[in-house]
Amino acid sequence: MIKEMFEDKKIIGVVGLGYVGLPLSTVFSKKYEVIGFDVDKSKIENYSKGIDVTNELEEDTLKNSNIKFSSNPQDLSKANFIIITVPTPIHKDESPDLSYVISATETVASNMKEGTIIVYESTVFPGATEEVCIPIIEEITGFKCGKEFSVGYSPERINPGKNSKDVSDIVKIVSGYDEETTNIISEIYDSVLNNGIYRAPSIKVAEAAKITENIQRDVNIALMNELSIIFDKMDLDTNEIIDAAGTKWNFMKFRPGLVGGHCIGIDPYYLIYKSKKLNYSPRLLQTSRNVNEDIINQIIKNILLTFIDNEVNIKKSNILVLGITFKENCNDIRNSKIVEVIDELKDIGANVTIYDPLADAEEVKTFYDLELSDDIEGEYDSIIIGVSHDEFKDLTIDDINRLSKNKPIVFDLKSLLKELSKEDIVYWSL
Repeated sequence: MIKEMFEDKKIIGVVGLGYVGLPLSTVFSKKYEVIGFDVDKSKIENYSKGIDVTNELEEDTLKNSNIKFSSNPQDLSKANFIIITVPTPIHKDESPDLSYVISATETVASNMKEGTIIVYESTVFPGATEEVCIPIIEEITGFKCGKEFSVGYSPERINPGKNSKDVSDIVKIVSGYDEETTNIISEIYDSVLNNGIYRAPSIKVAEAAKITENIQRDVNIALMNELSIIFDKMDLDTNEIIDAAGTKWNFMKFRPGLVGGHCIGIDPYYLIYKSKKLNYSPRLLQTSRNVNEDIINQIIKNILLTFIDNEVNIKKSNILVLGITFKENCNDIRNSKIVEVIDELKDIGANVTIYDPLADAEEVKTFYDLELSDDIEGEYDSIIIGVSHDEFKDLTIDDINRLSKNKPIVFDLKSLLKELSKEDIVYWSL
């Protein structure tokens, strides 16, 4: 029935134009008319001028795209295939925050026409699309899912950063409310992708697949973080051990580190929440989250001990932190764990200078009440490498010496400079 109402001319609406929605819009715009909607009017103004505030697209991509950018929800009534790509954070109690998804659903439902297909890309717990979103649409529109409209789920797999794959090169999982909807969604996505699609047997399977991808990374990084604590007590270099173990063909080279951002450090809580609703407490998932959150305390502990061993008073020290984004070669600062390290150091009494060539100073001030420095010149008691931006990979021992007040003390949280000679510097890495 949906296929009969689905118009021959397909107009794509994308709701939420961040790190996921914007690249997705440009890919679809190569074949379809696209309406890009976001409630942030300043973002829409920039996109309309060809300015990419996410810093994810190649130069002139926006200017050459066939996208009508809008902050007017009524424009969504022109679309018959609407994709929702909004954030799914967590509350302070670590429970899922579906407010963005619910708000976007209400906006779409209030402006959609009969025969529309709505596809969700936001990461949610299995069942959210059918249990939370469909009832909202049906109540607002008076339509019945599977008759006057339909829904699907196709989890985003975008990895923010300049060195990541293009959207069109990622295999896309697709699913629909019924077989007819799945066929339509598959056809539309497949028409703009280079590596095709994978048809999940149900929306819940697709939702579960996405959350599983990120949980797997969280658990594996937690293992490496715990091993790094053990090996550090043995005075062993974890990365040297990983390199040695990595010579076995089936060893997975996960590295220890801070787990931030809006996916890996957030998504496990969605399944933990759903699991507890089913009266099962997932021990491994929760333990992994605890280990990865506690690694911040381990870093601070090692910084304090190193300062004491080198007779440096941390309360009067000047510390340079390189990088504040949640990952390398990306300007996204959401849920950046290096911020928590910085806050701890400032609370202790250290003077912290933060340098990041990719982060936006105004955003950093707004989100974290922290100041970014324009350059790294100065004399510091210690240097902390928090993010492995390409720019930091060129640091030499001469650079380290020039920036250090006395004998250099380097805390390399990304093992970025592990190849440097450590003879003349105090060096610690995860």
